[in-house]
Amino acid sequence: MDTPPYALRPATPADLPAVRALLADSALPDAGIDALFADRAADFVLAEADGALVGVAGLEVCCDDALLRSVAVRPAWRAHGVGRAMVKSLVCDAEARGVRALYLLTMTAEHYFPRFGFSRVERGAVPAAIADTLEFREACPATAVAMARPVAAA
Repeated sequence: MDTPPYALRPATPADLPAVRALLADSALPDAGIDALFADRAADFVLAEADGALVGVAGLEVCCDDALLRSVAVRPAWRAHGVGRAMVKSLVCDAEARGVRALYLLTMTAEHYFPRFGFSRVERGAVPAAIADTLEFREACPATAVAMARPVAAA
């Protein structure tokens, strides 16, 4: 298998400005991102090519569950496996941590996430700790689709 033209790495607090810019360019909310980067920047995985940020995805761990959030890939890098690699990396991370289930909200990618085992759920079925995140409470509109994926035991 060929080496991909990008590399994945954990985020650091210094990456916050570039991540915020990519989220803005992707029309994704950045609610709560400052606090997450201050406390747990490494819960985000970045994809870089030639020193430039081309993708981001993060986990917001809430008790026994986690929110998959802020999955964004620069348009020129879509369909190159960047999103797939980042999501798979975070699913593996969640498994290693013993996370029970992953949740997400999406306005545009409902048909993308089932390939990773996510399926649509009612927002009312989301655990309280996930529903209480800024992403669920304020950042995403009520019309956003909630999805969940059980995580296998490590």
